[in-house]
Amino acid sequence: MTSMDVLQISIAAMPFLLALTSRTGRAIVPCLLTSILTVLLGGEPHRAVVAWCVGLLIAAVALRERLRTG
Repeated sequence: MTSMDVLQISIAAMPFLLALTSRTGRAIVPCLLTSILTVLLGGEPHRAVVAWCVGLLIAAVALRERLRTG
């Protein structure tokens, strides 16, 4: 397993940080879990990308709903 530097960890945390901008808190926990999974799976890039994409999709939908409603 390779170690991740600060840039990789900040990119992995992007879904969680994006979910913090949503109006409801429903998306925060799943995005936090996918960000943690991305960091833990950092040694296996294909699996880490899948976890990151799922988290980013959840966060993007939550942000879109916030922008749409207000």
